[in-house]
Amino acid sequence: MSEQKTGLLEGFKAFLTRGNVIDLAVAVVIGAAFTNVVNAVVKGLINPVVGAFGTQDLEKYTSCLQGPCAVDPGTGRTEGIEILWGSVLSAALSFLITGAVVYFLMVLPMAKYLARRAAAQAAKEGVRETLEVSELEVLKEIRDVLVAQRGQA
Repeated sequence: MSEQKTGLLEGFKAFLTRGNVIDLAVAVVIGAAFTNVVNAVVKGLINPVVGAFGTQDLEKYTSCLQGPCAVDPGTGRTEGIEILWGSVLSAALSFLITGAVVYFLMVLPMAKYLARRAAAQAAKEGVRETLEVSELEVLKEIRDVLVAQRGQA
């Protein structure tokens, strides 16, 4: 039983020390910090700009589904059913900005880099294939010369 536990611990240690797990952990931490930056930009910049063109801050836009949607001054609770569509729109903007930044600053450059690398590898393979074909032709010529010399002797 202890051998199985030792094997499990060794496997877990090997899993944790692989580079991919550490890279993933770093990516998650950076992604969380980046999300905070994007949310701050949306709340601090985009929402007020929308508010400047509209009547209020983006997150304050609501609609009333049922009832008068009035705030009771005594309890501070909202009467009726209120739909906070401004908050949903703000979250959607945060998502779009995050997606655009990730795509244009990370995915697109990496795709271009990988395409250039694949083209260079393909060119290298083409040169190697040409060398192999030319070597084969030289070997055929040597064979033909040797066969011709045997025929003369």
